[in-house]
Amino acid sequence: MIRAMGRTRDEHAKEGKGMNVRIDEDLCSTCGSCTEICPEIFFMEDENIRVQIGEKPVPRQNEEACREAAETCPMEAIAID
Repeated sequence: MIRAMGRTRDEHAKEGKGMNVRIDEDLCSTCGSCTEICPEIFFMEDENIRVQIGEKPVPRQNEEACREAAETCPMEAIAID
């Protein structure tokens, strides 16, 4: 399940903001499914999953894969807002 922080993608678009993604390191089991689904955004570093783009919005061309990674995460450790 994607935790959408109460906003839809359309609401973000109207505000001129893109999708943001975060990983809850306390929940993440480092299974790596997100790195396989969306390697442009997620990567493994020192036994932790990291977000390559930091605090920047997810590029539009990666939004769908990022959503899929969040939906696939067995620990629901990926938050999208």
